[in-house]
Amino acid sequence: MDDLPLSDPSYHYRVIERAIAMIDAPGGTQRSLPDLAAALGMSAAHFQRLFSQWAGVSPKRYQQYLTLEHARHLLDARVTTLQAAQDLGLSGQARLHDLFVRWEAMTPGDYARQGAGLEIGHGWFETPFGLALGMATARGLCGLAFAEPGAEDVVLAEMQARWPKARYVDNPSLAAPHVAAALAQSGKADVHLIGTPFQIKVWEALLHVPSGHVTSYSAIGARIGTPRAGRAIGSAVGRNPIGFLIPCHRCLRSAGGLGGYHWGLARKRAMLAWESARIDAAAERGAPVKGT
Repeated sequence: MDDLPLSDPSYHYRVIERAIAMIDAPGGTQRSLPDLAAALGMSAAHFQRLFSQWAGVSPKRYQQYLTLEHARHLLDARVTTLQAAQDLGLSGQARLHDLFVRWEAMTPGDYARQGAGLEIGHGWFETPFGLALGMATARGLCGLAFAEPGAEDVVLAEMQARWPKARYVDNPSLAAPHVAAALAQSGKADVHLIGTPFQIKVWEALLHVPSGHVTSYSAIGARIGTPRAGRAIGSAVGRNPIGFLIPCHRCLRSAGGLGGYHWGLARKRAMLAWESARIDAAAERGAPVKGT
């Protein structure tokens, strides 16, 4: 199954984004394939082929993965304790799906300077999960944030406020290779983590959660040695600057709820659904399961 690389026509991303929005809308899980295809202005066969290439399953089956019940199923069947990757250190390589993430963290001293001396290039990219702001330093991707239509300036300002003394330049080409690698789930992305030492520990723990699986705040706390710091962990998860690649969408409440998501719960459901669909589809084919 081929992935949809960033270099594909942007219309592919808009089609998938619109399809997800329709399926996720009230009554969307009951819409038929011909109905969805007609609303998108294409034949049922073409829509099914395009959607299945992205999700690994048909639109009809994908509808099942967008329900709240699916989140509860993940907690019952696919919780990771984060203990399987104890051998991976803070400065090591973490494996996310088939993507190798080579990353380094800003030192506490550099972080205290609020980005002074850093040049951060940014640009906007279309993805199946909506419009995304990619940001990168010379060392790698430092931001991947999602925006609703018309909110681009708000999202850009919010991300720039995280490192207020950095120099920002409109330079999509700097972030493009890293964003492409993250979305295609292949290759290698260089990541430059900019956060407090505690935040970086939480984000590193998230990198150990396999695709198609979920974790909880308490499990993250156990992984980083602060099992009672639930509120601080939740805050660090919410401050994750690199959406999707550092998978804060895989963190759920212990009771089965989705919890929060900085870029919207609908987007969180879509990401979890995409990962589960591809994992299950690969397992049914007997193929090696990516992300485990």
